[in-house]
Amino acid sequence: MATIFTQIINGKIPCYKIAENSTHIAFLDINPIAKGHTLVVPKKEIDYLFDLPEPLLSDTIIFAKKITEAIDRALHPIRTGVIVEGLEVPHAHIHLVPIYKESQNLALGNPIDVSEDEMTKIGKQIAAEVSL
Repeated sequence: MATIFTQIINGKIPCYKIAENSTHIAFLDINPIAKGHTLVVPKKEIDYLFDLPEPLLSDTIIFAKKITEAIDRALHPIRTGVIVEGLEVPHAHIHLVPIYKESQNLALGNPIDVSEDEMTKIGKQIAAEVSL
């Protein structure tokens, strides 16, 4: 059965899309731990990030860098952190988490409340800054 990320990639589940190319997609996490928390997902469904073929792994990191640059320009965090836990969905992905203060809680199990309107606004702000 296809993962939730594959269903998003195939357009069967909606998302707050930030950017997409032929091999990757980036969209806001629906359980964000910070405003602008974004997922970078290779379209090829492989469970473990480090099982990706090396060219795809390299492309994933480069794609994530471009999305991070857009987050930084749009939202002005201190920096954007990276989390690769990979336990919640069996499809390789990278969490990009804007860090707004040094004491910010960065645990994935602690989502914050962000309204649908704000998610849409944040998604558009980041997407406008993407340069692929």
